[in-house]
Amino acid sequence: MTAVRIDPIQFEVFKNLFVSVAEEMGVTLCRTGFSPNIKERLDYSCAIYDAEGQTIAQGDHMPVHLGAMPLSVTAAIEHAPMEPGDVVILNDPFRGGTHLPDITLVSPVFVGSGTRPAYYVANRAHHSDVGGMTPGSMPLGREVYQEGLIIPPIKLVRRGEMVDDVLAMLLANVRTPDEREGDLTAQLAANRVGETRLREIVTKYGVEMVAGYAVALQDYTERVVRATVSQVPDGVYEFQDWLDDDGFSDRRIRIHVALRIDGDRAEADFSDSDPQTTGGVNANLAITLSATLYAFRCLVADDVLYNAGIGRVVNVVAPEGSIVNARRPAAVAGGNVETSQRITDVILGALAKAVPDRIPAASQGTMNNVTLGGRDPRTGRSFAYYETIGGGMGGRNGRAGLSGVHTHMSNTRNTPVEAIEHYLPVRITRYGLRIGSGGSGEYAGGDGIVREYEVLTETAVTVLSDRRKHPPYGARGGQPGQRGRNTLVSDGVEQEIAGKASLTLSAGQRLRIESPGGGGYGRRSTKDVA
Repeated sequence: MTAVRIDPIQFEVFKNLFVSVAEEMGVTLCRTGFSPNIKERLDYSCAIYDAEGQTIAQGDHMPVHLGAMPLSVTAAIEHAPMEPGDVVILNDPFRGGTHLPDITLVSPVFVGSGTRPAYYVANRAHHSDVGGMTPGSMPLGREVYQEGLIIPPIKLVRRGEMVDDVLAMLLANVRTPDEREGDLTAQLAANRVGETRLREIVTKYGVEMVAGYAVALQDYTERVVRATVSQVPDGVYEFQDWLDDDGFSDRRIRIHVALRIDGDRAEADFSDSDPQTTGGVNANLAITLSATLYAFRCLVADDVLYNAGIGRVVNVVAPEGSIVNARRPAAVAGGNVETSQRITDVILGALAKAVPDRIPAASQGTMNNVTLGGRDPRTGRSFAYYETIGGGMGGRNGRAGLSGVHTHMSNTRNTPVEAIEHYLPVRITRYGLRIGSGGSGEYAGGDGIVREYEVLTETAVTVLSDRRKHPPYGARGGQPGQRGRNTLVSDGVEQEIAGKASLTLSAGQRLRIESPGGGGYGRRSTKDVA
């Protein structure tokens, strides 16, 4: 490829062009999706990649998806070589997936007279059910096979034609096939938009210029991240935190990092973390990479793209068979949503020892996952629903934490009450902030959320949550946020239930989720206390 002279104004133009492609893919997916999880909660991510599957740009979507997706794109390239019009589908957590409900579609983009893809576009969306032990496919399982249908990299579309046998096989293994087909169709539409926009950009600017600026953007991100890391004092900074349990044992699960800063390079070594567990809080390597790179991106003050340049600066050591790099067939449903949050907390905790003024207290540290499923008496059809619940953001230097928001590895909306009650035989009887749950400090942590579901028919419920035993930590003398709490209400009698629980509710019973508050930042002065 001929070297392209980089013009700073054109550089900004291309930076925004590439991001706009990913963002438009996301808008398409939102507007054409069928399920409330995609249309209302925006549980999806979109990005564009170069010919080797390295990220060029991504939308402002889900950090836990986006940091892991390059491994799925690479797996698709290696195991299912693509021709024009092909689309590869996969969700295998041990080939770059996160957990089974997150289905990824990868499409090649051919430009000019090229005989191999010049780019790839991909999106990942959380499907409300992909089979498995319980509705919602987030069970308390002991192995990945219990969590739903595993899809290796295979072609869903070949040369522009749907592979009907593959689609039929997928839909035969889920509880809500019409909704799944609708969401998959929306994902296909999103990728088509991405392909079209990239081809338009190449037509306007030329093959060489577009490719040159794609490389320049990756290189620029690398330089900026290196400059940021070089401002962190050299040394080894250790930190540890715990997951409450794995749903089968009361034993807490340790995640430890030794963060080594050496000039403009960093290494996150998780070798002293606990082994993988029986229950589904195991993280695969893709999740650990995603959370670690996200934490370092948070250090960067400049407006740079989150792309492959970050991974050139930060090395991750995660021993196979550990909680942060589990071996097949480990159960992983909660690794994506819960362990990713704790890995983030641990990396930020280590960085706080090096640059305390720049790192906030811990946010809620959980996604408070709730799945509901059964048969809707209004239609006689099966329903399966999934959502996460926001909580408190940690206080930070100069500002209090926000209340009732999704933080760190989650970036979704809180599903509107009206949407839930429209789609499901469920009534939301309480929804508001959990006042006073944020940790006190010079800058207080944000408050969590109280959300109470009353089921109107017999409903299978699974809750995957954390920070019910170990609260979100404070920073620089700030107090921890309050722990979360889950409660079953039956005939006016309240019974606290475990952070990870599977149960069947009868009509009229209620489930209350109280999410954690964020930790406080800085010690409150005696004058403030008085």
